[in-house]
Amino acid sequence: MTLAFDQGEVGGGGISACPACVAAPSAERIAAAAAEQKDARLILSLPQAHCAACISTVEQAMSAVPGVRSARVNLTLKRVSVDAGPEVTVPQLIAAAADVGYEAHELDPGLLSATETDRQGRDLLMRLGVAFFSMMNVMLLSVAVWSGAEGVTRDLFHWISAAIALPTVVFSGQPFFRSAWRSLRVGRLGMDVPISLALILASAISLFETWHSGLHAYFDAAVMLTFFLLLGRYLDHRTRAVARSAAEELAALEVPRAVVLRDGAEVTLGISDIVVGDLVRVRPGGRMPVDGIITEGSSEIDRSLLTGESLPVFGGPGLQVSAGEVNLTGPLTLRVTAAGRDSSLHRMADLVAVAESARTKYTSLAERAAAWYSPLVHLLSFSAFGFWMWQTGGDLRHAVNISAAVLIITCPCALGLAVPAVVTSASGRLFRKGLLIKDGTALERLAEVDTVVFDKTGTLTLGAPEPTNISSHPRPAVEVAMALAGASSHPLALALAEAAREAGIRPARVDDIREVPGYGIEGQWKGQRVRLGRAAWCGGAALDVTATYLCTGEGQPRAFTFADRLRPGAETAIAQLKAQGLSVRLISGDAEGAVRDLAGRLGITDWVAGALPAEKSALVSDLTAQGRRVLMVGDGLNDTAALAAAHVSISPASALDAARVASDIVLLGTDMAPIADAVRISRQSSRRIRENFGISALYNVVAVPLALVGMATPLAAALAMSLSSITVSLNALRLK
Repeated sequence: MTLAFDQGEVGGGGISACPACVAAPSAERIAAAAAEQKDARLILSLPQAHCAACISTVEQAMSAVPGVRSARVNLTLKRVSVDAGPEVTVPQLIAAAADVGYEAHELDPGLLSATETDRQGRDLLMRLGVAFFSMMNVMLLSVAVWSGAEGVTRDLFHWISAAIALPTVVFSGQPFFRSAWRSLRVGRLGMDVPISLALILASAISLFETWHSGLHAYFDAAVMLTFFLLLGRYLDHRTRAVARSAAEELAALEVPRAVVLRDGAEVTLGISDIVVGDLVRVRPGGRMPVDGIITEGSSEIDRSLLTGESLPVFGGPGLQVSAGEVNLTGPLTLRVTAAGRDSSLHRMADLVAVAESARTKYTSLAERAAAWYSPLVHLLSFSAFGFWMWQTGGDLRHAVNISAAVLIITCPCALGLAVPAVVTSASGRLFRKGLLIKDGTALERLAEVDTVVFDKTGTLTLGAPEPTNISSHPRPAVEVAMALAGASSHPLALALAEAAREAGIRPARVDDIREVPGYGIEGQWKGQRVRLGRAAWCGGAALDVTATYLCTGEGQPRAFTFADRLRPGAETAIAQLKAQGLSVRLISGDAEGAVRDLAGRLGITDWVAGALPAEKSALVSDLTAQGRRVLMVGDGLNDTAALAAAHVSISPASALDAARVASDIVLLGTDMAPIADAVRISRQSSRRIRENFGISALYNVVAVPLALVGMATPLAAALAMSLSSITVSLNALRLK
């Protein structure tokens, strides 16, 4: 059974807006963006894309195909969405990707599943484990050689090391070799090219020295390089692997079939077969399959997933409803205004897809540094080779050793670990505080924010109402209200009954209790009809607060008012964020009275009520256009577009799957205070990342000249490289 209520002007029907208004003139710009994304009918997966360079390379190649208007790569999902004319075919796009060294094929959902992501992670972890095992064994053999083994004993140890190291480098180094080969095939120098050359040269020189009974072999350097490089690659992979498409989560909410009235009979049809003007029947408990206008029936409608309104609203003839909303009490008949891809739910998914694709343009510090690092490494190595060939009169062995030492000593292990090591360390610290970092660049972006935008219901509040004025009513009235409320599962009824029980009140004897869908509960008490529900139904006027009304036939109806319960730590989080110099805003789909009261309780002066999903996203986009870096904190389906559009975003663990997926960070507990800690720690993390780049640069300034003048063997270079990697890791651990 359901208890109706009034929230501000809801009782009088003042709030009739709905997510279908995404397409309204007030959101023309957002709707246009959604339409642009909807027209991008060609979608291909890019299983080999892994860095910022891949984004620009693929987008440029696709855009060069005649008829292609735009191409947008989503790096997290490893897919490219192409807006093209009808003359463009998938084989043309596949060929364009192949021309720049990328495998592409028509989107296969199986390849984008979490299973595939886990498979890639397991593959990297397996190769990392093999490299670690081999490194330990080869180091033991190297210790024997360093301890004075000579002659055939030394050669035997070198050959055993070769038998362990060479298969390890070939097997564990495959991620780098494949990436380097793809880059070279199209004339590019990716970051994996110097890595692969260093591994190959270290192995080749070691094999040459072993074959000629040389004093030194560098198999330990080769496997050590492989291990540290794989460690950085695996840490980077783990930061990306958690993210999935929020747009897919939204699509999962779409109802695939609906009951349509045709010639007086009910027929079940697929959504694609429904047209504007059809009559659709929605039973109690069912989700709205289409956008439409109620033509028959009355009920209460839960639209919290789409609008953020914390409590159900009354729905009767003439009310516009949207796909994704839930019919709670009575059967409804809708006249269809939009279905399938034209529905408000699908438009919202398009908005999220647009925002997700735009945000993947962000390039991490490590990727920006890598843009100039790789060419410089090759230039130094080849210069050293040419110089020593000239200086020694053509001593190939000496020149190659120095060239290899330069490649190894400049191998970007420290650069590759600079960000993942800090992110992993900071993620561990934040996890202990109740925050889960999902995206590798989230900490960098969080450190840059200057504005925080909060949703209300389910974010700053628990979405659980609590009575505020029970003690002001006579006890008999509370007893009657408790009896009626006890027969309902409505959130206000549950809260009212629970509060009365805690106050030691027992329900009155009320008979013949029944529900009137969309209005409330009524029964017989002492021979009089009593009602608990909407103000107008009880013969009174609605207050500008969340309330339900009791009429007993004596005087005016009594209003039982409610306030949304604050999340623990909400006041602390707001105060600490302000203390850090951030601007705090509140935007909610809830009624004005409820939003105004909450803003006053938390000291937030900038707030917006009654906001639709597109308006939330538009607000975030407008702030971004003004040069602000926005942190969005939200939990509902109506927040997903804004979460994806923000510079960085946080959702509580109690949020919908779509909101959690669209966010970069998940708040695991109910306490909001860690959000302020996250901003502070992210700023510390950004400093540590820059310090790591400084350590890497200082290491190169000192070590590279030594290698260039021939004072560092490949083994010494590998040890120096390992020392820099360890130093970077230890600096990252300072965050703990």
